[in-house]
Amino acid sequence: MAKKKILFINQEIAPYVPDTLMSLMGRDIPQAIQEKGYEIRIFMPEWGNINERRGQLHEVQRLSGMNLIIDDTDHPLIIKVASIQSAKIQVYFIDNDDYFNKRLMEKDSQGEDYPDNGERAVFFARGVLETVKKLRWVPDIIHCQGWMSAVVPLYIKTAYHDEPSFTNTKVVTSLYAKSLTKGMADNFKRCVEFREATADLLEPYNDNFDFDELGKLAIDYSDGIIQADPAMNEDLLDYATKKETPVLKFKNDNFADAIEDFYNQIAPDATPDEEED
Repeated sequence: MAKKKILFINQEIAPYVPDTLMSLMGRDIPQAIQEKGYEIRIFMPEWGNINERRGQLHEVQRLSGMNLIIDDTDHPLIIKVASIQSAKIQVYFIDNDDYFNKRLMEKDSQGEDYPDNGERAVFFARGVLETVKKLRWVPDIIHCQGWMSAVVPLYIKTAYHDEPSFTNTKVVTSLYAKSLTKGMADNFKRCVEFREATADLLEPYNDNFDFDELGKLAIDYSDGIIQADPAMNEDLLDYATKKETPVLKFKNDNFADAIEDFYNQIAPDATPDEEED
């Protein structure tokens, strides 16, 4: 029987970006889950501070070339891939010159949030999901990490809910400490609109769509929430509890084991198959 499949949509992965709690978990959790017998795919943005030569990134021509329309503007989607040999995992990168490759991560060289961070998150989310469709790969669980993936749960439950690749997919989101200091640009809600992901679904949220509003959006459309950072906003944990969304609290030890158990709680069928003798 085929191995159960986990799609990791990560904001940061070490060693491609500096070591942080998020980037280290972005590498270590997929590695541990793969070692437990699951089949995985991993995506992250190709941030401008990634050294392509050192990381040995190369473009995947058969997956690149699509244009995504964000706020009535076409944006070319470029897919690259590289391997972390020490972890025995492969990483796909979502790239676009305007949003990622020629720029830093969430903040510019002056330490200011990029005003189009919301557009970048939308492009990233749709870029990943469209690429997974091209791969003809059907994940049992999508595990999102960081604010850059916050619109993925919304899209899975609305715009992509009838897609064969995602019809029965469950979504788990890992939330971290606040890192954005400003809200999204005024056009964010308009940028999110795609198919059944309509503007009226965003009416319950503040017009100033800031970091916490992104967290609420992720919670509202996720099947489970992971407190991946002890410094995560407690208000968001309370919000998830009131929504009766299953929550995995932060653990210092055996976090990968706890996450696997959480996967089994959210999607009981998403366990690795036993190898036949």
